[in-house]
Amino acid sequence: MRHTGGDFITDQTHIYREKTDRAIKKRPPWVEYNLHIIVLGLVIISMFIGVIEINITDNIKIVLLPLLYALIMGLALFLAKPIKFVGRDQAKVAEGVMVLFIGVLIAKLAISSGRSLDDIFNVGPALILQQFGDLGTLIALPVALLLGFRREVIGMTSSICREPNLGIIIDKYGFKSPEARGVLAIFVIGSIIGTAFISLLSSISISVLPIHPYAFAMASGIGSASMNAASLASISHAFPSMATEFEAFAGCSNLLSFCFGIYMCMFVSIPLAEKLYAWLSPHILKGDEDSIDDEYDIQEVKEDKYLSKEELTLGKIKRWGALLLVFSIIVTVGNVVGYHTRVIDSFIGMIIISLITIIGMSLERLIPYDIQSIIYISLIGIIIAIPGVPTSSFVMHYVSQINLATICTAFLAYVGIAIGNDWGEFKKIGWKGIIITMIVISGTYLGSATIAHLTLAVTGMI
Repeated sequence: MRHTGGDFITDQTHIYREKTDRAIKKRPPWVEYNLHIIVLGLVIISMFIGVIEINITDNIKIVLLPLLYALIMGLALFLAKPIKFVGRDQAKVAEGVMVLFIGVLIAKLAISSGRSLDDIFNVGPALILQQFGDLGTLIALPVALLLGFRREVIGMTSSICREPNLGIIIDKYGFKSPEARGVLAIFVIGSIIGTAFISLLSSISISVLPIHPYAFAMASGIGSASMNAASLASISHAFPSMATEFEAFAGCSNLLSFCFGIYMCMFVSIPLAEKLYAWLSPHILKGDEDSIDDEYDIQEVKEDKYLSKEELTLGKIKRWGALLLVFSIIVTVGNVVGYHTRVIDSFIGMIIISLITIIGMSLERLIPYDIQSIIYISLIGIIIAIPGVPTSSFVMHYVSQINLATICTAFLAYVGIAIGNDWGEFKKIGWKGIIITMIVISGTYLGSATIAHLTLAVTGMI
């Protein structure tokens, strides 16, 4: 099957999203109660272990987060052959709930954005403009093509590949897509080597590049708390008298990355990655550049009678509600274990987030335009959390009890089990993924630092 241009991209996107959704249509996911019990156990264990810091040197350390434990343990349970409690059926169900649970993650980020609008408007132009340095990840795209990747490069190089970007790619293309496989690979590799690598990169850059330390501090806020801290430690060590200013710049920058990063990814970097792929692949890739590097036959997927239809039905809303209730319980328990919050407050916060998710998913199907549900979810979350809006105080009181890391930990426990179903494809990425990860991190860090430095110079701040 051959397509060209935008038709190919649009057709493929819908096909993969339908492929992901069909598990919900074919078999109600909550029937696989053992899957949810396993995820609950993984979340409890991961949150109980907490954050582990491994010091390599005085300035370089590796930070291991609960979300990484949950992902690895979920994958290990699937791959452990003697254990039959987690198999292909559970992995398929885990795939089927991805798009829904991504909505919870996006809703939490959107509410945080709405609450922080005043702070965002008060920061300087350098902090805002340096966000465009995130496009530096795209320099890894031609390298990835030269290494033999195909459409995986869109997921690999359109962002820094952290939790929000993971959600955007899976929502847009579907969990089974090459794009999702790419972003997941860089996410896992970045989680393992990212903090150590950016710490080393910061130490070297601050010594050899003619860029102001303020600019490096701003560049540290790339949307990852652990990488932000690692980079900031290196800069502060080099200029200890300026540590307070660095922390302020890095904190605001990281806030902006969380708030604006998902929209930069959706509206700028992914479309650019698509265009770069379409332009470069005929010159770099051998063979049919429009072929899809995936084990599924597109025609077979189109004819699958279990495909989830796009219309909104009462049954679909009930399924969403049941799944989100289960997910809310899992996150609430994890939040209590990891952060000792009150059970009732955490649960109410998750119910608010879940309702926003259901409304956003419903609007995607009711409004006759090709707009992703995560955009509706984002808009609703931002609006109801803006200071001064009647709902703001109530929403923020409860949603602030939910730590974003807990949602990510629960979400990635499902991802780990789902990855097991396609582990053979992920193994093919191998050492090449490490190279792409280092280029992606370097591109966004150095790109942001360069833009911040130029803006600071133009505005007379340095």
